[in-house]
Amino acid sequence: MAPAKKRNVSSAKTTEQSAKTAKIDLNTKVDRILESRKNANDVFDILEFLQSEKEKDVVNAVSACSKLFCTLLENKELFLGKLPGEEEALSGEYSAEEKYRMFMRHRYNSCVEMLLEHLSHELHSVKESALCCLMKFAAAEGQHPLEDLDWTEHYSFPRELIQAVVDRLLSKTTDNSLLISRFQEFLEMEDVRFYVMSSIRESVGQVMDKSKGALVPIYQNNVFTLMSNISVPSKESELTNFMVKQEAKHEDWKAAKLNEHKRVFERMWLGFLKYKLPSNMYKKILVILHDSILPHMSKPTLMIDFLTAAYEVGGAISLLALNGLFVLIHQHNLDYPDFYKKLYNLLEPSVFHVKYRARFFHLANIFLSSSHLPVYLVAAFAKRLARLALTAPPTALLIVLPFIYNLIRRHPSCRVLVHKPSTEDELLEDPYLMDEEDPAQCRALESSLWEIKTLQKHYHPDVSKAAVSINTPLPEQEDDISEVLEITTYELMERDLKQTQIKSVPLEFETATQLLKGGGDVLAQHFCLE
Repeated sequence: MAPAKKRNVSSAKTTEQSAKTAKIDLNTKVDRILESRKNANDVFDILEFLQSEKEKDVVNAVSACSKLFCTLLENKELFLGKLPGEEEALSGEYSAEEKYRMFMRHRYNSCVEMLLEHLSHELHSVKESALCCLMKFAAAEGQHPLEDLDWTEHYSFPRELIQAVVDRLLSKTTDNSLLISRFQEFLEMEDVRFYVMSSIRESVGQVMDKSKGALVPIYQNNVFTLMSNISVPSKESELTNFMVKQEAKHEDWKAAKLNEHKRVFERMWLGFLKYKLPSNMYKKILVILHDSILPHMSKPTLMIDFLTAAYEVGGAISLLALNGLFVLIHQHNLDYPDFYKKLYNLLEPSVFHVKYRARFFHLANIFLSSSHLPVYLVAAFAKRLARLALTAPPTALLIVLPFIYNLIRRHPSCRVLVHKPSTEDELLEDPYLMDEEDPAQCRALESSLWEIKTLQKHYHPDVSKAAVSINTPLPEQEDDISEVLEITTYELMERDLKQTQIKSVPLEFETATQLLKGGGDVLAQHFCLE
């Protein structure tokens, strides 16, 4: 076994040495090309390494290409303007200088194509090095444009290269989440972010139109991952970090205006959301919608259609849509006629078991805080919650009971549910209609909160204690439910187990020190007489 081990070590050393030799050889070739144009054909050797099957060779070749072509761009040694074909360049009446620049421009284009292909490479290190190299090319092209234009009248930015990079990141067959997270570094630059947003919108339109509305899960997931990494600054003064600084008219550039950023951000998201999405993606979007999307839009009300459609879906998606709807109703005066009816129907047994329970009750508490709500509506919510409480877990009951008490405090007319006068011909059946979807027709005001009376016999002491408090007049101050919204069964058990036990129980105010004092003589006489 020992000789075999030595052979493995020696082969590893040989591989490492060959990689180092290749790197030195590539760097030497780059230096030779930059020193003299006679060595221009050495660029083919570098591009050949770029197509190698060995990881280190490819990474070294990417580094060499980065150094070579960035230097050529800075020295303006690449052909500017519309590039003639290679055969035309050789046969046409061009000077030796122009032919050299055309030759190198063609090699540069070949290098870019290979790097774009490497963004789909199976090895992440190759993908990452290719991405970083392409962004270096983009920065160099921005400073030294390859288009022959009057740059005092136009804005210089490598839009085509950025579009090509975005198209490769948004693969239809490969999950590029890791590579996109690496790309996030470049999204911190204002101009890159601006043109990436435009590129995403164009890509989504083309791909989804070709699919004719059918789901493209991997592609859509890549799009969402990239878009969710984009955030727009809140103030125009924060737009300071640019990859390309325009020499003239920088202030008039769209990429330097906050309103334009918001407009492109808005169009990007609306363009994505108008197509059918995987169901799990609805949840991901709705979770970040109120924090990361609506504040950056120029017209948040354009999200009404998406939010109302999500609200109608039901289940967890409807719960999550509440946040966005709350922002639109509270801050942008959205009118949603059947909002409370839909909110009422969201109260189902499953609401106590979803992971968004805390968020739902927090928002429901806000929506039901207005004192202008009709009494029948508040009574319907209180009664439905009380009925659901009969089968709810203790952690949910510690939320529901204070929630109901707060509704009664805000709306004194609902006290009739607690102090329902009894009559001789009192009905044995509850008139409340649990299956009625319209809170106005459920007959909640004709019923009572007998369910809370039942919960006074609950097995958990905290629940029974909370239920008993309805037997006495409720204090005016509302209960703070925020403290119990996030409580879990584990925390509840831990709290019960850690309750301090009373070590000693005081029996009297004064401790007896001589219990038989004064009785000793009597006892002695008694024994003597016997």
